[in-house]
Amino acid sequence: MKGVVLAGGLGSRLHPLTKVTNKHLLPIYNKPMIYYPIETLVEAGIRDIMIVTGGKNAGDFLRLLGNGKEFGLAHLNYTYQEGEGGIAAALSLAEFFADGQPICVILGDNIIEGSIRRYVENFKKQGGGARILLKEVDDPGRFGVPAIQGDRIIRIDEKPKLPASRYAVTGIYMYDEEVFGFIQDLKPSDRGELEITDVNNAYIERGRMQYDVLEGWWTDAGTFESLLRASNLVSQNAQRSD
Repeated sequence: MKGVVLAGGLGSRLHPLTKVTNKHLLPIYNKPMIYYPIETLVEAGIRDIMIVTGGKNAGDFLRLLGNGKEFGLAHLNYTYQEGEGGIAAALSLAEFFADGQPICVILGDNIIEGSIRRYVENFKKQGGGARILLKEVDDPGRFGVPAIQGDRIIRIDEKPKLPASRYAVTGIYMYDEEVFGFIQDLKPSDRGELEITDVNNAYIERGRMQYDVLEGWWTDAGTFESLLRASNLVSQNAQRSD
């Protein structure tokens, strides 16, 4: 399995911080944000990783990360996203890198407490399709929200005003090679972007989506509030480990 970290976009919700750097290079406690998703993939046993970045500061990723030696990697792959075409558009740039293999995709601003190794193994056992990680949250309307019937997700609603559950779809997704065909068939949303929720719903409609509920805390870091929350959570973890 290969890993893809999506770290493009303009980070406009974090202006003025992101006027001079990419959002994913901002600090979360004692490390740049981009370190955390890479470490999550590496801890799960994924060693072949691509960073999808963009904007005016893409070169800073290469200067910071190099070939991934700091993470125990022999090599890191990079590709560049022009503009803000959406998460699915960013993922489409990794098709050549994936080369028909299953992939684990993680948004570059997703920070978690624990490990995804068990969920990656679950995906490998399911024999294709897709698997997403959910987390119960207080404000599900900020995210993609699954409607769950029994042990199945029957649909995902993007930022609904009336959420069908208290679960958020976290920014960690596992897909087989069909994902790139689904992306090619997408039409832009009202925001003018190719939505990852539409990709997930394509798998759901075909009965090829499964899920796990993520253990431990999870947060994104795309707003001032969540950026601060992520730093505080990582700091508390570090203090407990000392």
